[in-house]
Amino acid sequence: MVRIGIVGCGGRMGRELVRQVLETEGVTLAGGTEKPGGALVGEDVAALAGVPPSGILVTEDPTVLFDAADAVIDFTTPAATLLHATMAAHTGTTLVVGTTGLDDAALSQLGKMARQTRIVQAPNMSVGVNLLFALTRQVAATLGIEYDIEIVEHHHRHKVDAPSGTALGLGRAAAAGRGVDLDAVADRARDGHTGPREDGHIGFAVLRGGDVVGDHTVVFAGPGERIELTHKASDRVIYARGAVRAAQWAADKPNGLYSMADVLGLG
Repeated sequence: MVRIGIVGCGGRMGRELVRQVLETEGVTLAGGTEKPGGALVGEDVAALAGVPPSGILVTEDPTVLFDAADAVIDFTTPAATLLHATMAAHTGTTLVVGTTGLDDAALSQLGKMARQTRIVQAPNMSVGVNLLFALTRQVAATLGIEYDIEIVEHHHRHKVDAPSGTALGLGRAAAAGRGVDLDAVADRARDGHTGPREDGHIGFAVLRGGDVVGDHTVVFAGPGERIELTHKASDRVIYARGAVRAAQWAADKPNGLYSMADVLGLG
């Protein structure tokens, strides 16, 4: 039985994670945290998620959660995630990171912390999206540079980062398939008289509006044909399901930094 804790358990994703833990065989809820002084501190973790009370109360001290849990799932903010990674390294607790907006420096820091524990990090925890990552890399490796690559993503109006972490992950997958560095070929914004498209570049288009959970399309536009790979999320449960699966998978693994591709056996 893997004891799983949820940091940020009162948010939309946190509540979904709590429900998923309570519904999954082989795991149990270790607890949940919210910001110090927040209105939800002291509330029943399960009741916040809309299920019968568990008797486990929301705490504002993550050190208590890391001491009590075998694994902690984190869909918070980059700064909070790095703090939690330090705690995970100190306690040897598995950390599953679904936080978006992590830059290269933050990812490097996670790698250092993973020398002392198991960290699973992915820009998207969905099984379907991670299959899309693998397919994108394969198609990019197969097609020549005459196929232009564009990544289009659409999220709800409240999302704060752009392009999404998933879109950037798809860009990295496409760049890896071509054997190039994404930063060297990414076109993340276009405005005004930009001139013709540069060969080999990977473009990003960002849409924000409504309550869209997350739509992503990778377009390979070549002479005379166009190939499109699309994933559409209609329920956040897919992210929670993947995160819980990652926590279970990592339970008996050696220390190290893993991805959902490792969890799913995709590479």
